[in-house]
Amino acid sequence: MKYLIVGLGNIGSEYADTRHNIGFNVLDELAKQESLVFENLRYGAVSNYKFKGKSLVLLKPSTYMNLSGKAIRYWMQQEKINPENLLVIVDDLALPFGSIRMRQKGSDAGHNGLKNIQDIFGHNNYSRVRFGIGDNFSRGKQIDYVLGKWSAEESSELPLLIDHSIDMIKGFVTIGPARTMNQYNKK
Repeated sequence: MKYLIVGLGNIGSEYADTRHNIGFNVLDELAKQESLVFENLRYGAVSNYKFKGKSLVLLKPSTYMNLSGKAIRYWMQQEKINPENLLVIVDDLALPFGSIRMRQKGSDAGHNGLKNIQDIFGHNNYSRVRFGIGDNFSRGKQIDYVLGKWSAEESSELPLLIDHSIDMIKGFVTIGPARTMNQYNKK
């Protein structure tokens, strides 16, 4: 059984450690914990990970957030991965910081990365881990907030939240999305 685990983010040092790049951060931490190496390949940085008899292809798209679907489609075809075995890790303004929820489908909620995936696939029936970044910004400052760095307080809490997200990835491939949601979704 093969899975595609996608962490959404933007390439480039100016985007490193921003709220919008939490998907990259989760996969980077998983790679660090498991001594995995990402290789720059077509449309993204890719690493292969074996966990409890499952094969996971970890992908950090290099297409920038707004074209994430192109990279996902390519790697799903390349690795012959079924849509039900796709998991996307994404930042979510609608959830307060500290809230992490898995969903098996859902709207793009105005997120350009999810919007592009939906446009390319023609549906929203794929699992995602929604990592809450909160909405603590003034009117008209959404882009600055999303592309901004974490506050000192948020940064201190991030390691535990990222580890929780990694546990959700492992749950997704071993016990399935429904049981993972019941066990791991954080309010």
